[in-house]
Amino acid sequence: MTAREFILGFPERINPEALADKGNTVFHFKISGNNGGDFTGVIQDGNFSVTEGLNGESKCTINTSDKTLMAIINKEQNPMTAVMFGKLKVSNLGEMTKFAKPLGLM
Repeated sequence: MTAREFILGFPERINPEALADKGNTVFHFKISGNNGGDFTGVIQDGNFSVTEGLNGESKCTINTSDKTLMAIINKEQNPMTAVMFGKLKVSNLGEMTKFAKPLGLM
């Protein structure tokens, strides 16, 4: 699986019940590398949709490389260590933390 496939596959993997009490939000994912791209993830009323491109205003923007994202997903890289070393940049850590577990990022 590539970083692009992982992000575009969020809606199929996420249990809406895990998001139901989290509120609504918009994420922008800026993933560099051959298997990355720019994506917008919208969580609204427990539903998660992903589109290519950066649409609307995000509450949280995640910047990383495709390799770092997949290392985090595959549990080869600790997400907090990636943040501390600048490999993963998160504009609103509180918002990301609220949704990280249901999204499979932690």
